[in-house]
Amino acid sequence: MRRAAALLAVTALLLASGARGRAARSGPDAGWALRDRLSHGSLVVKVGLARGRGYHIVSMPLEAYVAGVLAGEGSPDSDQVALQALAITVRTFAVANLGRHRDQGFDLCNTTHCQVYRDSTPRTRQAAEATAGEILLYDGAPASVYYTAWCGGYTERPSEVWPGAPDPPYLPSRPDPACASLPGWSVDVPTRVLLRALHDAGFRGRRLRDLQARARDRSGRVTILRVQGLAPDVVTGQALRMAVGAGLIKSTLFSIERTRDGYRFTGRGSGHGVGLCVLGSMAMAAAGRSVADILQTYFPGTRIADLSAAVQPEGAPAPAARQPPVAAGHARGGIVVELPPGDEGDRASVAAAAAAARTTLAGRLGVTPPATIVIRVTPTMQAYEQATGRPWYTTGATRGHVVTLAPLDVLRARGMLDLALARGIVRVLTAPALAGRPEWVGEGAALFFSDPRSQEDIRAAARLAGQDCPTDADLRAPVSAGQLTDADLRAEACFARQIFKGKRWSEVK
Repeated sequence: MRRAAALLAVTALLLASGARGRAARSGPDAGWALRDRLSHGSLVVKVGLARGRGYHIVSMPLEAYVAGVLAGEGSPDSDQVALQALAITVRTFAVANLGRHRDQGFDLCNTTHCQVYRDSTPRTRQAAEATAGEILLYDGAPASVYYTAWCGGYTERPSEVWPGAPDPPYLPSRPDPACASLPGWSVDVPTRVLLRALHDAGFRGRRLRDLQARARDRSGRVTILRVQGLAPDVVTGQALRMAVGAGLIKSTLFSIERTRDGYRFTGRGSGHGVGLCVLGSMAMAAAGRSVADILQTYFPGTRIADLSAAVQPEGAPAPAARQPPVAAGHARGGIVVELPPGDEGDRASVAAAAAAARTTLAGRLGVTPPATIVIRVTPTMQAYEQATGRPWYTTGATRGHVVTLAPLDVLRARGMLDLALARGIVRVLTAPALAGRPEWVGEGAALFFSDPRSQEDIRAAARLAGQDCPTDADLRAPVSAGQLTDADLRAEACFARQIFKGKRWSEVK
């Protein structure tokens, strides 16, 4: 009875925090990376702690990292059994994603892009020590695991949250009676807030006339909504949630009701709903279920094993190298397009859109564009995250003359393809003049010059936005999609205010 009371007491805390610990999919060479690291002794993880304009890199033993993630991702009042189940899940994620930030010199960051890391506590260290070295395997490899604050009584498939993600058999969409009786949530969102969020996400139109859920998946989560009065006039449930903020719309398992000032969202769950449900695992532990029972419930078909079981033998053949995207044989209008083989039919349209944006934006900026700009489209969100180090809710990243984009189907589902192209190209064109400035200057320029709204609308939005410009960490290492939306809004507003006072874009600082 006391355990059940503790479970209900932490519900509010988990609901307020939104999605917790979005785990990425493991790569085919995860076992090889692990073998190489273990060959020198115990596993040490390099963690990038977001600091200012970059990361402070700290090396620590794997178990110290697991204890710190439990402090960041778990509930402080959780039963030890539930904490231990989460510890094995957290450790599996870490092992499967070693080197996720290898281009930046470390393994994993301390934000929701990887796993939130905080100072450990005696309870989290106890859970890490009790499960030391244990991970989940599937077909002999570290499983691709996810976990969420509260699934709302029904778990979700990965592909429903991240288009193009694989749906392994151990991540089913199914009822979860362990957490089904928990109370739901409700939030009123004014129309003006919804409209601003959708404008920031690239939608066009002055008036949101109606918002309706048009399609749901088997779990009951909203997949498509009609946004009458805007263009495009549909948005995915996840895209709306990320645009408005996961702190407001806690999951896509909601209904919508029109109110005098806007819309009331009434729902269940907090987070994406895929994999282990933190509140559900706490309820199972309170009911006397074991660690193995909990993990088999949420990851059926996996098995708990020691790290050494995931290491391939020395004589085994190396995994095949990943095939790079197919590059264009020539440039069109100064644009080279690199596409996955399955997107070859889109080459002409992407090249034409990018070339047109390059010409238009170079004219607005008054600059001579580089001889070549490369538009590199990734085949999956996993590939995008690995190539850019950016979280799944972003659309693109720029380095030098290369613009790396999320998969085409994802960008189109979000209605963001043209906007992502324009933002990336602005970054390429403005980078030489804005080198050394705070991050908000370059991002503000990209947002301002790619913004499809009128100057009048941008000016009005800049007046409504907060006066504080975002920090480099706000833009480079946001802890949530909602925080990134807020940071983008303030970056564009800070940039726009200086432009409207008569400064040239190259003078903003």
